[in-house]
Amino acid sequence: MSGIGDSCRAIAARVLLAAFGVAAVCWSLPSVAETTLLDGSLCNAVTGRQQADNGLPSLRFHCSGSPAGYQRGSLWLRADLRRLPVDRNDVVLMIHHSRFDRLAVIFSYADGTEQRQQVSSGNYGSHWRTGGQITFEAPARNAPLVAVTLRFDALASHNLLHARLMTRGESGVQSAALAAAIGAALTLLLIGAIYNLSLAFSVRRQFLAWHGGWAGCMLLWGVIWSEIHLIAVPGMAGTISAQTCTFLACLAIALATTSVVTSLSPADLPRLAKKATLALGGGIALLGIPLALVRGAGIDSLANVASMLILADLLAVAACLTWAWRHGSAEARDFAGAWSLPMATLGFIQIADVDSGLWGGGSKLLILLAAAWQTLWLSIAATRRFARLRIERDHARAAEARANELARRDPLTGLYNRRGFVETIAPLLDPVRSEGASAALLLIDIDRFKSVNDAHGHEAGDMVLRCIARRLERWEGAMCAVARLGGEEFALMIAGIEGFALARFADNVRLEIAACDHRGAIGERPVTASIGVAEAPMPSDFQQLYRLADQALYAAKQEGRNRIVMRRFAVVTAPVPDPPTTIRAAS
Repeated sequence: MSGIGDSCRAIAARVLLAAFGVAAVCWSLPSVAETTLLDGSLCNAVTGRQQADNGLPSLRFHCSGSPAGYQRGSLWLRADLRRLPVDRNDVVLMIHHSRFDRLAVIFSYADGTEQRQQVSSGNYGSHWRTGGQITFEAPARNAPLVAVTLRFDALASHNLLHARLMTRGESGVQSAALAAAIGAALTLLLIGAIYNLSLAFSVRRQFLAWHGGWAGCMLLWGVIWSEIHLIAVPGMAGTISAQTCTFLACLAIALATTSVVTSLSPADLPRLAKKATLALGGGIALLGIPLALVRGAGIDSLANVASMLILADLLAVAACLTWAWRHGSAEARDFAGAWSLPMATLGFIQIADVDSGLWGGGSKLLILLAAAWQTLWLSIAATRRFARLRIERDHARAAEARANELARRDPLTGLYNRRGFVETIAPLLDPVRSEGASAALLLIDIDRFKSVNDAHGHEAGDMVLRCIARRLERWEGAMCAVARLGGEEFALMIAGIEGFALARFADNVRLEIAACDHRGAIGERPVTASIGVAEAPMPSDFQQLYRLADQALYAAKQEGRNRIVMRRFAVVTAPVPDPPTTIRAAS
């Protein structure tokens, strides 16, 4: 079991190191080959939506302050490329998709020429790229670019915009790398969702179902945010996708919170803390509805409220895990490891703007990687825990089987006791009945055994019984069962022989018992046995055989001991025993 735990921890450690390595590489790329368009490098203007795209000369741009009142009109943003460190002969503009009705991009060249490209909500054409980005390539001309102008119609908030300038080569590299990172994370989430849901169904654990739902929600969020779904549903481009992602993000936080809280037993977490944490998660899910629907100026205020609730939820979950861990909860330890990276990620992106890093994936890619990490960790932890439970269950079953076997065995001789003998001969008699064969029961009683105990002591008597038992168990097999029924009485059930052959077999048993060497226990004193044999064709009842064998044994005792007496049932409606056959000891 320690090997399983070490392997799981080693895998998790490698994945964590790989994630940090990828993040470090990604973070270093933007600073070399791209320029981020910030508020300080953009001038803005606000007009009505009736303003034509070719009316740039008539616009009055303001290069200071923040724009306002554009939600029902058009927001124009202009960047003077002559003031930015970019290659003006090779320019690609990449913008994170957001909530707007239409986006027009106007490339202005030094010779006075303008080139226009546009997308609208529901129609991104060939401009969308994996990672939630829209790409506009400036057409190559003999004259260099001097400015790029962006026009947004019905934009929800300019604070949600992130735009970058780079070369065509760098754009291709970043798009491919971002697609690979997103594909890997989504694959892990898909596997985690299927695995956790199937595990929840098989082991009937509620928190695994919640966690599987969370992984599925994050998978759907990742597919829509990354715009992969536009391959199948291009009409969802733009506002609908952005609104859906907002709601799914809030729902995912609520599902993750519920998964954590339901994994902790009432003994490990106070009921009030559990209810308060669930209420926070539910509040975030409910806030996701207006946050997804609002497109006006109030979206920034709602986003701030959501950020505070998320931070409060993270603190509440951390407090619950800490409390339960200190009270010995193994589930809390597993969730603490799983939540450490996602909680740190969520907390970090609430206080820092990282949307320009990680190939443009920014905070969204960080969340996706952290979610994949959480799913991987919990899947490994659940596998390890249930593997341990399975091993414990197997050990318990093995111990139960050993206990049952011991309960069916005589502790002195190791042969079956009466209970084990009756249970063992039942499957032995079934084929005998079906094939119409005979079966016989031999009851064996050691002659004058009480005198052995009286003369030599009970320890010597036990040695005699063990020696006889070892001799009798030689016949134990598929068609023969041997038992000690109690005291000095043994039993042997055999199938498939009858008549003279049975008589020879029973007498051979008697002779083998008489040949046992007991000199180490009682000296030269001989030990003999009397045997009663009951034979019946197609026996229907063990008790039937036992009564007849007991009668035969009594007759053997009465006739002088050290002999066998056989009785056989006649095949009639009522059991009428045949006359007894006696085989006496040789003189």
